[in-house]
Amino acid sequence: MKKLTRKRKHDLLMGYIFVSPWIIGFLAFIVFPLITSLYLSFTSYDILSSPRIVGFANWIRMFTQDQRFWNATKATFKFVIFEVPLRLIFAFLVALIFSLRESKLLNLYRAIYYIPSLIGGSVAIAVVWRQVWGVDGIINALLSIFGIKGMNWLGDPRTAIWTLILLAVWQFGSPMLIFLAALKQVPRELYEAAYIDGAGFWKRLATITLPMITPVILFNLINQMIHGFMAFTQSYIITQGGPLDSTLFYAVYMYRKGFNDFEMGYASALAWFMLALVGILTIIIFKTSRRWVYYEAEEGV
Repeated sequence: MKKLTRKRKHDLLMGYIFVSPWIIGFLAFIVFPLITSLYLSFTSYDILSSPRIVGFANWIRMFTQDQRFWNATKATFKFVIFEVPLRLIFAFLVALIFSLRESKLLNLYRAIYYIPSLIGGSVAIAVVWRQVWGVDGIINALLSIFGIKGMNWLGDPRTAIWTLILLAVWQFGSPMLIFLAALKQVPRELYEAAYIDGAGFWKRLATITLPMITPVILFNLINQMIHGFMAFTQSYIITQGGPLDSTLFYAVYMYRKGFNDFEMGYASALAWFMLALVGILTIIIFKTSRRWVYYEAEEGV
């Protein structure tokens, strides 16, 4: 084995010293909580006493005895299925408009549209949103101008979750910026060649723009899907999971089990189920991406 020189040892030592904060943080805040929660998922643990091993009891209870678990899963899936596509569509359309128009105020517009992504998930915005859609809120006041009788948007199981979806869609600034960066990278020569061949706007959009940014669409899709399954503030602040559990998001139910009911073992089982579910969905999306995502390197361009 080749003997390390003194300078090489010094460089390695300095490297480990500089990277040690990240390693310590990764082990303390990622690896240790993951292993601990996996262990707790097979226990009965109320924080105040020592964990007691119960085997698969938490998992069996979750799938066979807990109707609210299914209500939370159903509400979360409904939220993700509608919120993610709508947010990506709005983000893409706004990014497309910005990419087509040159303006000195473009940076200002981008900042304005990005602000909801920064503040949209805050408690303050959630409280404002609750007032806007309340019985005496702005929405009902506007409807009354046109002679339309308002309704209790947040108190009706048919409409409550849609108000939360609208709030989430409004926060499309982050994927919009990523789409905009991708659109700027599409080679102009392709558009010029298509224009000379007589291709119109929609033809260029379908055959050049969308195929060229499919890797970014894949990234945004997975990122937003994970973000959707982690939704918490909207449900917890605006509707408290009601009415009739129609907006009981999975993260809220898991939080209540852990910190309201002090069932940490059961909450850990819920967390690991969600982790496995998101992992499976991510793998499925990756597998199907081979059919619709275009990578230039694979085509030898």
